[in-house]
Amino acid sequence: MIYTTLLNIAIFQGIVLGTIILKSPLFKSKANTYLALAIFTLSILLMNLVFEIVDMYSAIPYLRFIDNIEWAFIFPVFIFLFIVHQVQHPVSKLKNVRWLFLPFLLSALLNIFYDLDDVAGLYTIPSSFNSEIEILFDIHFYMFVAFIVGILIYTYTFIKFSSNVQERKWIKLIWLFVFLILFPGVMLIFIYQFLDYDVSFYLKIVALFATFLIHWTSFYGIFKYRLAKDKEGINELLKGRGQAFDINVLKEGKSKVKTKNENIASLTKENPYFKELEELCKSNKIYRDNALNREMVAKSLGISTGYLSQIINEITGENFTTYINKYRVETVKEMILNSDFKNYSLLSIGLESGFPSKSTFYKAFKKVTGMTPNAYRNLHK
Repeated sequence: MIYTTLLNIAIFQGIVLGTIILKSPLFKSKANTYLALAIFTLSILLMNLVFEIVDMYSAIPYLRFIDNIEWAFIFPVFIFLFIVHQVQHPVSKLKNVRWLFLPFLLSALLNIFYDLDDVAGLYTIPSSFNSEIEILFDIHFYMFVAFIVGILIYTYTFIKFSSNVQERKWIKLIWLFVFLILFPGVMLIFIYQFLDYDVSFYLKIVALFATFLIHWTSFYGIFKYRLAKDKEGINELLKGRGQAFDINVLKEGKSKVKTKNENIASLTKENPYFKELEELCKSNKIYRDNALNREMVAKSLGISTGYLSQIINEITGENFTTYINKYRVETVKEMILNSDFKNYSLLSIGLESGFPSKSTFYKAFKKVTGMTPNAYRNLHK
């Protein structure tokens, strides 16, 4: 009962995750389309397990048509296509890769041909053909084993072509979990074939465990990878517009010895420390550092954190966080209004403007503008 429940959770999770990957503009890419198709296929494989456990095939025999098709033939093909597109290898553009679907098609035709007799009863295969049918299924079995092992090894050879270290680690994890589903499955089927030992329990445990790992790794990986790609693209655009920030400005400021007297400086906009703070924000864009805090700025200015807070509060009527966040919100607004940034997610824009997290970004943006970032973008489309 518990196992069936976990399987149903995994199936539902796979359908939801696959739909999100396919439909969300955040994840839109050809590579992610193949990843979504692989996840859907995995859900079909698990669904067949559930149907077997609850004896659904006795109640609805025609479901055997779905069960007897070897979905395991097409699952690694989608993973292969995902990886070669993700690493942008030239082989992804070759029409020859279509041949990888041939084993699945041949398997489907063979099983449908047999099930039209065995399940549907549309015709009867003459008993004189029994030996030929048996030979075909033997060939089918060895083709299955050879294809699965071969495509797993072949797929792994393309991972090294990823130019990004983090991306390479993520793809290796997905490949490993796919390997954990398919390779032990092949070995256990071999044991069952030749030793007549029931290995179905072990197959189910391995499949369920690896499925949850694939779901988690897929979503986490594409989300983090998308943010990393957006970060790179946004930074390039900002550099081109002369809006890059230099974190070393604050670090260099730590060694400066200030001669200005805190007690003499007036708490007005003419205050030398406030003017320097404004310069750091407007020219050096220090607010884009999401680790920025009072201590860093105070050290750069050569004053105490308490005096820094006093300056900001007396002159602007705000605390340090609100003062910095206003600069960040203005940067977000500028990017939203600029068509160059229309293909980047709001979260990426917020993070690159200096906000340390999604919740901080949305809360600060609404506090300043009175609306969410999504509402602001929709208003100015």
